[in-house]
Amino acid sequence: MALPTFLVPVSLRGYKMSWLSRDVIAGVTLAAVAIPEVMGYTSIAQTPIVTGLYTILLPLLAFALLGSSKLLVVGGDSATAAIMAGGLLTAGIAGLDPGSPQWVALCGLTALVCGLLLILARVLRLGFIGDFLSASVLIGFLTGVGIQVATSQIPDILGVPKGSGDWFQQQWAWISELGRLSWPTLAYGAATIGIIFAFKIFLPKVPGAIIAVVGLLILATFTNASSYGVEVIGAIQGGFPPIGFPSGVSWGDVPAVLSTAFACFIIIIAQSAATSRSFAAKHGDRADVNRDIVGLAASNLAAGFSGTFVVNGSPTKTQILDGQKGRTQVANLTVVAVTLIVLLFLTNLLTDLPKAVLGGVVFVIGLELIDIRGLRRVSRVRRGEFFIALATALTVFIVGVGAGVILALALSLLDVVRRQYRPRDFVLGVRGKQGYEYTTAAAGEQTAPGLVVFRYDADLFYANASRFVDDVQQVVQNAPDPVKWLVLDCAGISDIDYSAGVAFSGLVDWLDARGVRLVLARPETAVLDEFTAYGMAKRIPADRIYNDLEDAVRAFPAQQGTSGSPS
Repeated sequence: MALPTFLVPVSLRGYKMSWLSRDVIAGVTLAAVAIPEVMGYTSIAQTPIVTGLYTILLPLLAFALLGSSKLLVVGGDSATAAIMAGGLLTAGIAGLDPGSPQWVALCGLTALVCGLLLILARVLRLGFIGDFLSASVLIGFLTGVGIQVATSQIPDILGVPKGSGDWFQQQWAWISELGRLSWPTLAYGAATIGIIFAFKIFLPKVPGAIIAVVGLLILATFTNASSYGVEVIGAIQGGFPPIGFPSGVSWGDVPAVLSTAFACFIIIIAQSAATSRSFAAKHGDRADVNRDIVGLAASNLAAGFSGTFVVNGSPTKTQILDGQKGRTQVANLTVVAVTLIVLLFLTNLLTDLPKAVLGGVVFVIGLELIDIRGLRRVSRVRRGEFFIALATALTVFIVGVGAGVILALALSLLDVVRRQYRPRDFVLGVRGKQGYEYTTAAAGEQTAPGLVVFRYDADLFYANASRFVDDVQQVVQNAPDPVKWLVLDCAGISDIDYSAGVAFSGLVDWLDARGVRLVLARPETAVLDEFTAYGMAKRIPADRIYNDLEDAVRAFPAQQGTSGSPS
């Protein structure tokens, strides 16, 4: 008997049994890659190894049941792990020691606050927030995260102590410790990196990370790697994760983690929405970002209540799932099952895994986040946006990921304002048989003797209103012939705020004083309503408003003999 539709998860509706074998195979393959990957992310989050496994247990289950995307994989992520660790370190919490029970509890509390922020975002339909991180800024942000993540793994790969302080101090710390380099540790780290890249080049369909982890784990176990100075991950607490509110913290600690949680929240929405949309479009589906936010909220609440840290939609894991021909969240449910088996029965087998191996896996992930090709593309097409992306990248790994998030948002919003403040404006030229053609507005341009058709490709608001008025006045004053009609093509204007309305009224006064008739072409109803609200309905009567631009242009010569002056 089939379940009622409302009881079937959105991501599983319309499921066909013929997909099951492929989903299970894809899920097992993804688990083989994701398990060592999320274990490696704990070196970024500075939490116990087992917490990495927890990120793909209940959180992934929660998203599979409540999210909308058929393919999005949720779990530990390098970007949010870096934001969280960096944010907690700079929060100024007295006596906080990375890796301690209090640290783990605060990581869980951060995940809970993230979940609550995501619920609020869903209630208020704030999924669009992710759209305010432009593609170029996101490239720069992830590149900065990649540099930070990759360089943070170098001490583990070399077998030297990790430093503290800012990024430069951390790099100098391991450089100054090169005399204590552990060659056996370096061999494991270098072998991991070499194996992964070799499979990417020669056997791209085979996950090199799992080959490296399994192969080097076997080698380390049989050769007793820890006996010759290779640091291993040691005993992992197996079993089901602890369920409940993080111990040792309370809701009173929320202010200490709020800014960190908010930074993670922004990246979760931006990264998860972009990933969900791209893979949905690839398969002819439609992404429901607001529904995915429900799943992401549930995932982070599950993370917070199960002893782990913030989770996010992962582009790399989703790509692996898609590459293995997974069709639905059944593949991710398979990952959950495999992870549970590892936690319950197989954690003892991981005891002798060298930390350098996990460091090598995460190092490669960090390198893959460094999008040199993307930066080059942006540089070729939009040089200004390239410098914005570069500034974001530098801020992330020099100042910190939290500062990078704030800068990324600020630069994206400033870019929006800049485009609205300095939009392109045009004058329509009459080209005879070639029809009408807009040219950049400049002194000396006109549509025809006595006629200027002016187009402004932006909404009018307080920041650009004066510039709009100045541009119109310059064109009118410097036209080759005295202007009788100014036709404003309103096709690019959908909104006029109060400040712009006041400026526009002043422009009408100026045009009237010069004997220039203002005519509107193609205005939206909302714009006309705003003109009425600003008291300009009588000053721009109905006979000066045309729904078609060509009608407005043709009306000019027809009325010159009788109504060339303002009415």
